[in-house]
Amino acid sequence: CKYAVTVRDRKDLGRILKEAFYIARTGRPGPVVVDIPKNIQKAMGSDEYPTEINIRGYKPNTTVHVGQVKKACSIISKAKRPLFLLGGGVSISGANDLMMELVEKTGIPVVTTLMGKGAIDSRHPLYLGNVGIHGGYAPNVAITDCDVMISIGTRFNDRITGKLSTFAQNCKIIHIDVDAASISKNIKVDIPIVADAKLAIEKILEYIEPHDLGDWPKQLQQLKAERPVTQADEEGLTPQTVIEYINHHYEHPIVTTDVGQNQLWTTQFLDVKGQYQMLTSGGLGTMGYGFPAALGAQMGNPDKRVFAICGDGGVQMNIQEFATAMHYRLPVTLIVLNNGFLGNVRQWQQLFYDKRYACTNLMMDESAIVTRDIIDNDEFEYVPDFVKLAEAYGAKAMRITKVEDIEKGFQLADTFKDGPTLLEFIIPTELNVLPMVPAGKSLSDMLLKDKK
Repeated sequence: CKYAVTVRDRKDLGRILKEAFYIARTGRPGPVVVDIPKNIQKAMGSDEYPTEINIRGYKPNTTVHVGQVKKACSIISKAKRPLFLLGGGVSISGANDLMMELVEKTGIPVVTTLMGKGAIDSRHPLYLGNVGIHGGYAPNVAITDCDVMISIGTRFNDRITGKLSTFAQNCKIIHIDVDAASISKNIKVDIPIVADAKLAIEKILEYIEPHDLGDWPKQLQQLKAERPVTQADEEGLTPQTVIEYINHHYEHPIVTTDVGQNQLWTTQFLDVKGQYQMLTSGGLGTMGYGFPAALGAQMGNPDKRVFAICGDGGVQMNIQEFATAMHYRLPVTLIVLNNGFLGNVRQWQQLFYDKRYACTNLMMDESAIVTRDIIDNDEFEYVPDFVKLAEAYGAKAMRITKVEDIEKGFQLADTFKDGPTLLEFIIPTELNVLPMVPAGKSLSDMLLKDKK
């Protein structure tokens, strides 16, 4: 929380609200709390709202240090293997179009954090994918091998870096962030630029000149092609087949996620073409976020298709929002990837704790796991029965176990306009999110396949 205040006097209400909104929306955006006691709520007073604001001790930076930008451009001009690392700050500042212009002007490859996906069109040939503990092979190799990293709107958290002492050891780091406290907090950088991402990118475009990068971009594109993030080796229904259906059949939908494997699969496989197309809870990691976030997105964008991709664990934390969705007739499609477990924790238990599954099984039988045979023979134990639960609220619902039925499910959702549709996809329990960097390891220590 950036700021918290209690209104003690009715005459201060207008000023406090003005200050609260200003603090929330400037600098690094964040929540504020305005506590309005009951006596203040009942009191009569002026509706005056200040036009100017001056908060002592709060002066967000609204300029760019040109000298630092010139130093950064000088370093970039000498780089043989430069790399853009883009975080959520790019989209928050509305710099997506400028960022695309900068990438195309320089020809520098791009990797993103989870929150940075969408900073440029993820279908762009210079985009390699997400980095970090569930990053792709090519993006993580790029981080390790680059000689200059231009990081914009990131905070170098442990989900990106893996083992701190081995992260990007052989490169110079240029770090652009609106929050001075994020600069050199986790990773020491060579050129700090404290500025809004959009303003900084505008200045870089003024001073940067493209130069020959040799085979560097092609090498990374080849690595991406040789070691793709894929579930193609898996038989039957997978998260990838579901998400790719969305990619191929819907133009610029809004997709929200919950937190867990569902979130990570979505960031791996969803084509994100721009700002705010994918909404997810990143560093906070809030299970239960996906469905209510989708309802808000649908209310704010009534003409867009909105999908919430959730797991069978997190979705139950706010399943009661079906009542809200039905009340407002919101045509959100809720996708439940059901593997009968709290999958992200179960994956760790499988890979690092000899399959000692504890407190992650969501089925009646504590020893059960969902296999392809169980799915094919319709022996899965539905606890709860999401289809019946959705229908009890008046929503439409369908359970899908085969690839050939994916289209039927989405057609049901497309035709029902008077409320939400739940599509439950049954997937195997031990289908994991890969690659994965084990705790305390370097990005180069990725697990590309399940340990046998």
